[in-house]
Parts: sequence; C-alpha cells; structure tokens
Amino acid sequence: MTLLPTGPDAPGPLTPVRVALVDDQQLVRAGFRMVIDSQPDLTVVLEAGDGREAVRLLSPASPAAQPVDVVLMDVRMPQLDGISATAEVVAAGTPEHPAPRVVVLTTFDLDEYVLAAIRAGASGFLLKDAPPEDMLAAIRTVHHGDAVIAPSSTRRLLEHLVEVLPEDAPEAGPAHAAVATLTDREREVLVLMARGRSNTEIGADLFVAEATVKTHVGRVLAKLGARDRVQAVVTAYETGLVRPGG
Repeated sequence: MTLLPTGPDAPGPLTPVRVALVDDQQLVRAGFRMVIDSQPDLTVVLEAGDGREAVRLLSPASPAAQPVDVVLMDVRMPQLDGISATAEVVAAGTPEHPAPRVVVLTTFDLDEYVLAAIRAGASGFLLKDAPPEDMLAAIRTVHHGDAVIAPSSTRRLLEHLVEVLPEDAPEAGPAHAAVATLTDREREVLVLMARGRSNTEIGADLFVAEATVKTHVGRVLAKLGARDRVQAVVTAYETGLVRPGG
C-alpha cells in the first residue's frame, strides 16, 4: 500500500478537466460523454446542440454559465456553425474569465473550415473518426497549454489544409512584421514546430537542452501573439516561412 502525505503539505483532491461537448448529433455527444466520463481526470460539464446555444452557455455573462476548460466543437451545425461559435467563445474571454480552449472536430472534406476555425482561435483539431484515446489525449494536451498538432496524421492534415492559402500573399502586414522580429534561432524553432517536431525532437535537432527549446518556443509565441503552437504554425505557413511538404 502506498501512503499519501497528510497535513497542510498534502496534495489537494484531483480537479478534473471540465469539458463541453458541442455537436448537433445527440448520439455523438452521448458517445463522447461516455468515453470522457470514464476518465478520472476528465468530466463533461456541458452539452450544446448547436453553436448559438454553445455561445450562450459558455458566455461569462450568462446566468447558466459554468466554468469550462476545453470545448469539443463540431463544424457543421444549425443556428451557428462551429467556426463562428469558436470565434465568439474565444473573443468572450477575459483575464478574470479566460476563454476555454477549443478543439474542432472535423473530417478531411472540411479542410478550409478547419483553417478558418484555427484562425478564429481554436487550439487544434481532431478527426471525428479518431480513436477514443486520441480524443482523450487531445483534451489533455490543449488543457496543458499546447496544441493538437504533433501526431504525424495531424501534421499531414495541417499541411493539406494550408494548401488553400494563396501563393501570392502580400509580404506585409502584422504577421510578416511579427515573423521579422524573430531571431535566427527562433525562426529555426518555428520551422521545426511547423514540421510537427516536439520540444525533445527540436532539442535533438538543434543540439540544445529541452529547457532551452521551451524558452525559445515561449518567445516565439509571445512575439507572434499566438495562443499556442498551432496558431504559431499557421502564421509560419501564412507568411511563407514554411510551405506544405517543406
């Protein structure tokens, strides 16, 4: 038997990650809830059948609002689609009531919608037919402040969806100006991030400690005004720093 410490220095009870399910198919929500609620560190606290209802329930000003950490957001829904709902949910966040992180649920035939959702503030995306363990990992990943971008399948999806970006994007504007502020090493780190490399892998590629990589990543996010890695990677593609397959 393992004895846990007691007294003032003892750890508090585990607070589960609070998840909201937004999907117009009740059976889909029921399946997701069953999987999520089976985990001791996760719990579903809110469900919505369309984007408008989700925005209302997730608004800090709503009497029915309750704290949510991560939202699983479908794209195609009545009343308000997942892209617009994501933008409204993220925009409603305040320092006192930070917006929950959003994971967009999609399929390969909705690429342009996914890119728009990420631009709207989503922290990642997940294929609706992904294995349950991938969904659980995605929730935990975005809750810890990272983005769902590392797995090779997701990286390929990102590379595929950014092909809708125009080749002749003007080399001016806030995104290009932000990239221009990066040091050579920070640009190297951003390129490797865009290729789906983890901090450990980036450290090995650049022959630096993982702690150093974390510092570089933090500076990249700050300079680009990005919430997480996926936002930074989209900026890398939008500015032409990285090209699909490059």
